[in-house]
Formats: sequence, C-alpha cells, structure tokens
Amino acid sequence: MWKSGVTALLAAAVMGPVFAQADEFEQGVGTMWEVLWHQSGTPTRLVRWEQEMKVRIHGVNLSTHKAHTLKALADVAAEAGVKLVDVSDRADAATVANVSVEITPDHMLEENQPCVTFLNFQTETRIDSAAVQMRSRDAWRCAYHEAMHVMGVRGHPAGKTVLSYFPSKVDGLLPLDRVMLRAWYSPKMRGGMTPFEVLPVLADELVASMPDPARAALSRDRFFSRTIEQMQAFADGRGDVPMIVKRSGKSTDEGIRFGRMEMSYFLGIAYLEGTTVPQDSTQAVRWLQRAANLGSRTAQARLGAATAR
Repeated sequence: MWKSGVTALLAAAVMGPVFAQADEFEQGVGTMWEVLWHQSGTPTRLVRWEQEMKVRIHGVNLSTHKAHTLKALADVAAEAGVKLVDVSDRADAATVANVSVEITPDHMLEENQPCVTFLNFQTETRIDSAAVQMRSRDAWRCAYHEAMHVMGVRGHPAGKTVLSYFPSKVDGLLPLDRVMLRAWYSPKMRGGMTPFEVLPVLADELVASMPDPARAALSRDRFFSRTIEQMQAFADGRGDVPMIVKRSGKSTDEGIRFGRMEMSYFLGIAYLEGTTVPQDSTQAVRWLQRAANLGSRTAQARLGAATAR
C-alpha cells in the first residue's frame, strides 16, 4: 500500500505540470478564439494599424489620468511594433491625431459602459482612426482594456487578459495580451484575414510560449477540430455563439443571424485555402453556397474560384 501510494504521488508530481500546461493552453487558445467575436454575435475579421499612431489625450482630470493612459497605449504599441507619438500638446492636435482619447465627466456614458472604443476603417482591413471615451472615475481600470481595442483586438473574452470584463490586473498587460499583440502584428498576419486564418497564427504564438511546445501543439490541433465542429453547427443554425458572447448580454438576433452567414463564408474560405482545416473543395463549395444563399455577396464572388479548383 505504501509503495503504490508513493507511485501515485510520484505520478501526480510528474503529471501535475503536464495537466496544468494543458489547462493553461486550452484556456489561452479559447480566449484567443473569443477575441475574434463581436459582442453582437458576429465573428470578425482582423484589422490593425499600418501607420503611425498620433495620440491626443484630452478631457477632464488630465493630471490624474494622462500619464497612465499614455503608458497603456505606449505599452500595446511597443508590443505590436507600431510607432506612437503623443500630439496632445500641439495646437493642431484635434486635426492631426488619429487616436483620440477623451476622459469624460463621471455622469457621461451609460452606467453599464464606463469606457468605449470606436474603430474607424473604410474597409475591414486596416484601422484609419480610433476614438476612446473613458469616465474619469473608471479611467484607471479602463486604460489597458481600451488600449487593446485601439490596436484592433475587439472581443471581450474570458480568461487572463485585460480584455476580460473581470481582469485580474488593470495596471499592465498580462502575458496572454502580449502573445496576442505579437501575433496580431506579426508578418504572418494581414488586414482582412478571417477568424480561421487568424486563429492558427495566434495559436502558434501561444504554442511557442509554452514550456512544452510539442504537447501544446497537440492541444492546439484538438481545439481546432472541436471549434470547426462547433462552428459548422452554428453556421447551420443548430449551434450557438461562444458562451462569453451570450454572457455579455449584448448579442442580438440580427447580430447572430449575420454571424451565421459570415461563419458560413469563413468556413468556406477555411476549406478553400486549407487554414485550420485540411483543404477540401467540396466542403468549400458547400459552405460558400450556404453563405451566398444567406445573402453574402462576397461568398457569391468566391464561389467561382472554389468550383474552378
């Protein structure tokens, strides 16, 4: 009995870190998947900065909030490799800035929305400008959260990230935030990529950060397979959006309907190009046709390429 007990303890000691890493990777890649969803229930394409960020911070109580807000923006820009310039004190700041951050009085904005970011782009590929509003009393805890949104990472996932509604830390980026930003702005990414094109790049960056990359890669492949199955059900009208999107309370029937159409298109592109899934022209045509039937003009245009293969 004593011998078997020792064996069990040794096994637990050996396997404990393995299971811990598996859990950590599963949580991390799940969080990365969730950032690719809009709260309305629609999956999103990748957008990012391709120009210098010129930041104007203005509003109330700037002596209290400006330094922390600027540091949050500088931290995310540095991690992404994007140049950032503070133009707040320039006379023409209002016209030259492409990132506007307003610290508002406490009575402004909705009670359940203490801070908000609006990304502006002519096409869903690159960010042209961004506007942020943060209530004064919430500016400290909002700064890093909104700074991540400014960089184009739009979702509100669960997990250990400042993007979560319940972050464990608000005065600096968490390790997973840094992994996401490095991947988001890596040469492997390009503006307008679909979630199934983005996910492998995000996941590979996370794999590389794990103590045992080979084991993490196996977890990655299982996650891909499970996610594709879930998204096929969602696109078919049988499945649901990620739970974090449901819990936000901001999903809409229209957002989910549009999300099913977009997901059908994204699945078609995944099978057409062989991203996240093995290349399969039959499946590509099936999903692009479904998206086209639901009203996607983009899917209609891509059907010709799919049937020609």
